[in-house]
Parts: sequence; structure tokens; C-alpha cells
Amino acid sequence: MKNIVRLGLAFSLLTSVNAFALVDVTLGPRPLFLVADMDEGVLKQNLEKCLRGKPEKSAFSIGHRGAALMFPEHTKESYIAAAQMGAGILECDVTFTKDKELVCRHSQNDLHTTTDVLAHPDLAAKCSVPFIPANPATGQEAKVECRTSDFTLAEFKRLKGKMDGANPEAKTPKEYMDGTPGWRTDLYASRGTLMTHAESIALFKALDVKMTPELKAPVVSMPYDGFSQQDYAQKMIDEYKGAGIKPSDVFAQSFHLEDVKYWITSEPEFGEQAVFLDARMYKDRSWKPTLSGMKALKSVGVEFIAPPLFALVALSSDGKIVPSDYAQMAKQAGLGIITWTLERSGSLDGGGGWYYQSIKEVTNNDGDVFNLLDVLAQDVGVVGVFSDWPATTTFYANCMGIK
Repeated sequence: MKNIVRLGLAFSLLTSVNAFALVDVTLGPRPLFLVADMDEGVLKQNLEKCLRGKPEKSAFSIGHRGAALMFPEHTKESYIAAAQMGAGILECDVTFTKDKELVCRHSQNDLHTTTDVLAHPDLAAKCSVPFIPANPATGQEAKVECRTSDFTLAEFKRLKGKMDGANPEAKTPKEYMDGTPGWRTDLYASRGTLMTHAESIALFKALDVKMTPELKAPVVSMPYDGFSQQDYAQKMIDEYKGAGIKPSDVFAQSFHLEDVKYWITSEPEFGEQAVFLDARMYKDRSWKPTLSGMKALKSVGVEFIAPPLFALVALSSDGKIVPSDYAQMAKQAGLGIITWTLERSGSLDGGGGWYYQSIKEVTNNDGDVFNLLDVLAQDVGVVGVFSDWPATTTFYANCMGIK
């Protein structure tokens, strides 16, 4: 039997995790579309030469919540699509349910925008903030907040993932759920299988990819029913140990530096490549990176730092994209650099939005994604890039020989 499983077959075999271990890498039409959209130049010429190449998996390409540009995030379908696009690492954002079971969700309180919870009246009634319709007369937008901690694992598993989005002017729960941004699609949202953290581990193992779980900040007070932050951080690692996953295949992440320090101290084999997700540059607009600050992270055992795309690049006086002060200091301190998130901005013809804010003046077409990616890889020296459509990063990595 040939080790080839086509996409249609893969999606028809959702009940068999092991079937996905044989998925071929296929990149689809987007890399060609993006290269064709580039301004003329050497980079475009080099990428054009790679369009006929046979794609291969690359650890440089990290599936952000799977393939969230077109698939409901953190679902089995999204993860399989990302693996088929050659992502060598997949992400499960980790949070917990009412009965303290770990599940894959970007936030503990996003079920109202990422799942069909509002289509289940008995569950919707349990939300921390049940649905309140918009009031056009007062200008009040619709309100609702549904947390994983509002539901047991059994209740959570009744839900279906949908594309992240909401209609703030909705007068009914059904209208509220109909809010997918126009630059995404509901084409693949008919099936959105939610996953526990343990299930994601089993799937990623079958897909033969590495794993990057992110311990999400709880929105409930900790400790939660006796469940402390350290218990939470430890339980996440324990599920990898229980599944027999090698520490070298796991890149545990957190925006909370204390979580990273905990893993470094208490689980050194996993802590050795734990990732500090750095939000300082946008949470505090007055914050500036310093070499001493980068070295301080290194001194406590942090090996990888992961800021957003815009933090790593700047514009030179002649309008070229160049490494930022942040990037140069991180490199000088000996930190490995990962960044997020490519393909999360919609069309780039208007400057690229939040992720491109430091280079918006030279971002005016979708092909500019490769200009940014090239500087990140060749000049900044990032070791991995999160993407909502991993085919883009996989194509670039393959073309440049990045494994």
C-alpha cells in the first residue's frame, strides 16, 4: 500500500487518527498567487524558480491554531489542513474546563465567537454573560461571554468549532454567530471538531509533527477550585509525558514569564526550549527593549523569545525593511527568535494592519508578505514563523532550503 492519503480521503476518515500519518504535503494555489502579486525584483525571481518544486514539511512553518485563515481554529480539521500544508509544528492553545480538563482554545472566554455554543440553548444559559441583544436605539452592541470554565468537558465536546467572528449588531444568537470576516470563508466550517489537549497530542503524533502548546492566561481567579497556576502549568507538561512525547518535540509557550520559569526549574527537559511570548511592546507603549533586559531573560534560562512580527522589523532611511533594535538585541543576547502571525491580516493592500504596523509604508500588496518573511528569515534569523495559512511559510522555507 502506497503511503499516500489525499485530502478528500483524509477528511473522510476523521474517526481514525492514525490515517493522517500519511498525508502528503500540498501547498495549493496561494504561493503562486502571492509570488505573482510581488513587485519585480530578485526575490520574486528566486521564488518563481521554486514554484514547481516538490513541497516538504518544515519546522520553520508553524501552524497557528492550525490553518485558521480558512478552517475553524483549534479543530481537528484545521490541524490536518496545516499538516498537509507542510507545517512541521502545530499549536494547541491550552485552557481548562469547569472540571479542570485541558482543551484547545485560543482563550478561556472565546467560545461565543469560535464555537456554536449559542446554538445550544441549555449550554448558552450557562455562559458567564448570557446573550444580550444589541439595542439600536441606544447604540448598545450585543453582549455575551462564554468560557470553557462554564462547562464540563462533556458539555464542551457537544460544541462545534466555527470561524472566529461575531456580529455586534445582532438581535438574536443566530445573528450574532454570523460574523465571519469577509476575507475569510465559511467554506470549511461545516465541520469543526473540538479537541482536548490530550487528543491534540495524539493527532500531532500521528501527523509526525512537533508541538507548541501555549498555556493561556485564565480569566477565572486562580487557584480555581484548588487548581493553582503551577498545577495548571504542570498538568500541561504531564499530558506530554503521559503520551510518551520526547521533550525535544515540545515547545511550551506562555505570555506569562513565571510559567516559563516554572518549566525551566521544575521540568528542565521541557523548559530547555520553552518559549516566552513577548507582549511588552504593545501592552506598554512606553516600553523599550534593552540588551541588558534580553540578557536577563537568557540568564534565567529562557532560550526562545517570540514577539509579534512588527517588533522585529523597521524601515531604514531609504525605505528598506531591516531588523529592528529589538531583533538585534535578542540576537546579541543569544536568544532564539520565533514570531507571529503571518497570514492573519487579510489583504495587505492597505498597509497590512496591526501585524505590519512598523513597515506599513512599504506594504501595499499581498505579495509583500514574502518581503517581510525574507527579512525575518535571512536578516533577523528567526527559527520559526506562526502562520494562519502554513502553505505560505512552507513554500518559502522549501525554496530557501530551511528545514
